[in-house]
Amino acid sequence: MPTNLSRRRRASEDGEWLSVSDLMAGLMMVFLCIAIVMMRSVMEEREKIRALAQSFRDNQLAIYQSLEREFGPDLPLWGATLDKDRLTIAFNNSDAMFQTGKAEMNLQARQIMEDFFPRYIAVLKPYLGSILAIHIEGHTSSEWAGGSGPRENYFNNLRLSQNRSREVLRFVQGQMPREEVPGMLALVAAVGYSSARPVLRADGTEDPEKSKRVAFRVITNSEAQIHRILEEAL
Repeated sequence: MPTNLSRRRRASEDGEWLSVSDLMAGLMMVFLCIAIVMMRSVMEEREKIRALAQSFRDNQLAIYQSLEREFGPDLPLWGATLDKDRLTIAFNNSDAMFQTGKAEMNLQARQIMEDFFPRYIAVLKPYLGSILAIHIEGHTSSEWAGGSGPRENYFNNLRLSQNRSREVLRFVQGQMPREEVPGMLALVAAVGYSSARPVLRADGTEDPEKSKRVAFRVITNSEAQIHRILEEAL
């Protein structure tokens, strides 16, 4: 028959067990609330990125459609193409714009740029708030007359592609109203890629003629916006 002392000991142990159980239940509720808050935060950030991605696609499509409406009829006449995904207008076979191995634009190239570039900037003006930069890109094939090997060819072509893109930038800058030049120079950059981005044939080999090109590429600020959202989430 249990004594009063054993009854009191059992009651004390039961009370301690209930206190521990209550504590564990309380901690579980706290952890559950934290998990719910974190999941909600992750879902909100995902929704922000999804909405931004949709906005980026819509903006990208709007820029492409504007360029297509403005230049669609002219592109075949110029030997140029418009890339929807990269927002790039490429003037293919730059040997038709420059003497082989030289950076000075010929008369035909200057006439095309006089027509093209002011219209190009005018088309992009409504989208300047979403444009990070405009690159004038010089590209070459991997060939170089008299080259001793791939490495020498690459660096000779790198110098040539850089010189050609700078020459185009220098020329088109002269086609803009003087008051617009500072803003344009802050946005437009000349970049030479040598043979790093060749145009390939269906069999995967380089197409030398199509690889030689000067391209105007629009770079939007969507990536910077996504980075900003991720940083705010940390």
